[in-house]
Amino acid sequence: MSEYVFKLPDVGEGIAEAEIVQWYVAPGDVVTEDQPLVDVMTDKATVEMTSPVNGVIKAIHGAMGDLAPVGSVLITFEVDGPEAVHPGHGGAHEVAETPAAIEPEAVAQPEPEHQPSQALAQVVTPTPVMATEPLAAADVDRAAEPAFEEKEVAFSAPASSGHVLASPAVRARAKDLGLDLSTVPGTGPEGRVEHRDLDRLLRGGAPVAGVPSAAHGLRTSETEIKIIGLRRRIAEKMQEAKRRIPHFTYVEAVDVTELEALRAHMNATRRPDQPKLSLPPFMIRALVKVLPEFPQINATFDDEAGIVTRYAAVHMGVATQTDNGLMVPVIRHAEAMDVWDLAREITRLAAAARDGSAKREELSGSTLTLTSLGPLGGVTTTPVINRPEVGIIGPNNIVETPVVREGQVTVRKMMNISSSFDHRVVDGYDAALFISRVRAVLEHPSLIFMG
Repeated sequence: MSEYVFKLPDVGEGIAEAEIVQWYVAPGDVVTEDQPLVDVMTDKATVEMTSPVNGVIKAIHGAMGDLAPVGSVLITFEVDGPEAVHPGHGGAHEVAETPAAIEPEAVAQPEPEHQPSQALAQVVTPTPVMATEPLAAADVDRAAEPAFEEKEVAFSAPASSGHVLASPAVRARAKDLGLDLSTVPGTGPEGRVEHRDLDRLLRGGAPVAGVPSAAHGLRTSETEIKIIGLRRRIAEKMQEAKRRIPHFTYVEAVDVTELEALRAHMNATRRPDQPKLSLPPFMIRALVKVLPEFPQINATFDDEAGIVTRYAAVHMGVATQTDNGLMVPVIRHAEAMDVWDLAREITRLAAAARDGSAKREELSGSTLTLTSLGPLGGVTTTPVINRPEVGIIGPNNIVETPVVREGQVTVRKMMNISSSFDHRVVDGYDAALFISRVRAVLEHPSLIFMG
């Protein structure tokens, strides 16, 4: 037997290091050539490393969340034959693209640091903002990438006896709890009251005035979570967006009574080959109709070069939440699609995000983002801009509200539109005028279908 050293290869595009996000093997595992070993995440993609040899895992180098420089040792094998050192190439397969900016939302479930060797489904690394209505059903199966390492800390609860003796720390804690130490049986030497005795009472021991009982399920465990992988990317991207972009938010109330009636009619009369219509296709049509009047909003800003790029085409990012994080699939040339086309494209992109088949161009290059919490839309939101874009639009929940029309109180379906803009590029007056024009189209939905 001899050793074979597997090093992190150069995965291209000038990447100097990668984050370890998932181990598929542990020391002692027997592996075969091309078997998945580890997933690493770069700024551009999540890459699956496969075994270049048949052998036994002698050691793995690095924990989930660690940054490994290109050329550093990842795995040491025991193999038959002469001693060998992996030259740093091969065994890498790109399985996911990493798009632009992200907004925090869903928290993925923790997984163990090391797992037995097994094949796992591939996951697209998302670009989060907020979840939109048509894609808000977070039914994506959890797959390759863990978001956290988790450690639980629990308190003990032994029996008690004795009289009052206690350390200053225990006395201070008892005082903070409003607890008379003379009522606490101690379990330490000579009846000393210790922290575990306070814990026993907090867990439901002998009732003492002023001390919570266990009647309502007192919770005392603590969980420490290390932020790695996607959640670290989310944190970094959102911090960068908030640090570099002077956001301002504008909110407008919209009467969508007529729009909702039209949408219900179109769904009731649609052909079997036509998709069900939700709000976002109508919202996107209203946006693309108004955007030519406001070219500074359908734009990106390279603040390092000091260049604003305005686009005639509308590549609409439609933010969605999945169990693996928030993603922003991009509808290319949304200006050329009707509501049926948009509904189909949203459905197609959702499926691509779900099965990990979304391509790089389907997850990057948006010029404006639509974001929503769907039926959880609330009254208003303050969405964070998907950098380097300069605007983000977020419809909120539709609520039946009494309003005054022509001197009469009537119930109408009202919805707030929340929006945020980059104040370096978009003036407040222009933003308010833009949203008011969008409101006019939504309140008179026949305009959506006019040239």
